[in-house]
Amino acid sequence: MALDSKLLELLVCPVSKAQLTYKKELDELWCRASGLAYPIRDGIPVMLEEEARQLTASERESLKS
Repeated sequence: MALDSKLLELLVCPVSKAQLTYKKELDELWCRASGLAYPIRDGIPVMLEEEARQLTASERESLKS
């Protein structure tokens, strides 16, 4: 299920308040600033820090390009 582009424009990382990148293949929203990946469950972004996972070094690097 694709995330609505309007919703993605409104969502920010609750930790850093930075813009998020939608990773469709993983069903996650990634934040470059905080290094966190927020899951999307049943089409709903779970924007809780305790539910997020840390991005790996290579995942963070991929956000720079």
